[in-house]
Amino acid sequence: MKQHLEKLMNQENLTIEEMKQATEHCFTPNITDTEIASLLTALRAKGETADEVAGIVDVIRSESQSVPTSLSHVMDNCGTGGDQSHSFNISTTAAFIIAGAGVTIAKHGNRSISSKTGSADVLEHLGISLSFQPEQTEEILQKNGIAFLYAPHIHPNLKRFMKVRKELGLPTILNLIGPLTNPVELDSQLLGIYRRDMLAMMAESLKKLGRRRALVVNGAGYMDEASLAGDNHLVLLDNGQTSAFTLHPEELDLPVYTNEQIRGGDAKENAVILQNVLQGKPGAYLDTAVLNAGLGLFANGKATTIEKGIELARESISSGAAYEKLQRLMEYSKQIPSEVI
Repeated sequence: MKQHLEKLMNQENLTIEEMKQATEHCFTPNITDTEIASLLTALRAKGETADEVAGIVDVIRSESQSVPTSLSHVMDNCGTGGDQSHSFNISTTAAFIIAGAGVTIAKHGNRSISSKTGSADVLEHLGISLSFQPEQTEEILQKNGIAFLYAPHIHPNLKRFMKVRKELGLPTILNLIGPLTNPVELDSQLLGIYRRDMLAMMAESLKKLGRRRALVVNGAGYMDEASLAGDNHLVLLDNGQTSAFTLHPEELDLPVYTNEQIRGGDAKENAVILQNVLQGKPGAYLDTAVLNAGLGLFANGKATTIEKGIELARESISSGAAYEKLQRLMEYSKQIPSEVI
């Protein structure tokens, strides 16, 4: 570890293999909190690279609960969090819309960390279990096309990292990589990040992690979701090639809303918002979810254009398919014993 720390302190980047070695050491019994904290802060002070992100993600995934699946085209639309926007659960709501349009979603998520209500909080309030075992997750993905993977459940070996992260109280590489550590082999991904300056780097990380297609977005107001408040900044990864562009809601014939108009509340309030959107209640929440679901369908390749993605998203809601995905996940949850995590 010492040689890796010295290299970072000299403002030198680690290779993927060096980052893997450093991360693997963090999972050994004799690691100290000081060493983990030093690695995280040295990376942050230097500035993380795509190789370093890919390296730490590879090791974390290898240390996670495996969720094997025979499905070949699975995606996730999880964001990093950290934007302090206190919005409703946009990506969670959009996930059901994307699934209703025919794309298999392995939704990775957690309880609230930087926002008021995390994806796990709102889904738990709706009666969805956080305790699915790997074989149950595989069955649900096969039969329902969407399953929820609760991060602490599938990453039990990260407790030491989380302890240090909490004690540091500073944003580190751990604030960026959550959506990348999904244990399911993802083919495509919609990734929202709160750091606009890291769009290209994160797209390169997704390339190194083997994504066929991906879309990385930082929304208006620096949200980790696409926003209807103004220009959204995006980078598309398509078969190894990346391209950057901006997108304003008016280009898609969508209304403009301020980010304050899509604020959420506690788990109970956000659960109501989620259900209202999936049942087609008009307004800022619906239009924001449709935009993000449309981007997800474009990121996956189900839609050839963002406009087509938005069209498919609206059909998913109007047909009742999106709401049915939620209802079926709630039904699956009733069939397994409850577990407090």
